[in-house]
Amino acid sequence: MAEASVSPAVHASARVRVVVVDDHSIFRSGLKADLADSIEVVGEAHDVESAVRVVTEAAPDVVLLDVHLPGLDVPAGTSGGAEVIRRAAPSVPGTRFLALSVSDKAEDVVGVIRAGARGYITKGSSGADVSRAVHAVAGGDAVFSPKLAGFVLDAFGAAVGETASASDELDRLSAREQEVMRLIARGYAYKEVAAELFISSKTVETHVSAVLRKLQLSSRHELTAWASARRLL
Repeated sequence: MAEASVSPAVHASARVRVVVVDDHSIFRSGLKADLADSIEVVGEAHDVESAVRVVTEAAPDVVLLDVHLPGLDVPAGTSGGAEVIRRAAPSVPGTRFLALSVSDKAEDVVGVIRAGARGYITKGSSGADVSRAVHAVAGGDAVFSPKLAGFVLDAFGAAVGETASASDELDRLSAREQEVMRLIARGYAYKEVAAELFISSKTVETHVSAVLRKLQLSSRHELTAWASARRLL
């Protein structure tokens, strides 16, 4: 794979468990061979149904996910990759999804990010770049090449223009709600947030409900996309 422009700061020494989802077995084999030694591939899948099964069973740290993935009963206007996230993410709250696609179209990028992906890189990326992106996403960062990041900021920035600025939106949240919002947006489970902030899981749930209501969002995946677009992670 050719060099790409993804260069997040990462802790490459940490071991990351990954599931690779792509409908081309040759690509999966080449990608596995190119990944850093610090990345362990714990499962593979070739379509929506097998991806949901493998991801929920393996509960990996990161899913490397093709966007245009075949599958049954995928709603019109929804990519196979976005459908995998929609079906699998609720069962694996600690898992992050990183889209890896040949497409750099704005609608593909925005669609999978709205579904809950933590980043989007193209298949022109080198094995080293993919490895760095995997570590970055596993560590809680959002990863996009500059061009793709522009699509995300444009898409979610339009919504900001219709309502309020990012700072005005944050002003709606208490200091504690902002802390909870950032951890949830980074993929933390309720129990993990509770342990981090020394509060109960029930209190975390109450704060999350308040955050979603105040920001007029409907799910933690929308919250992740909202926070990522505003560079709040």
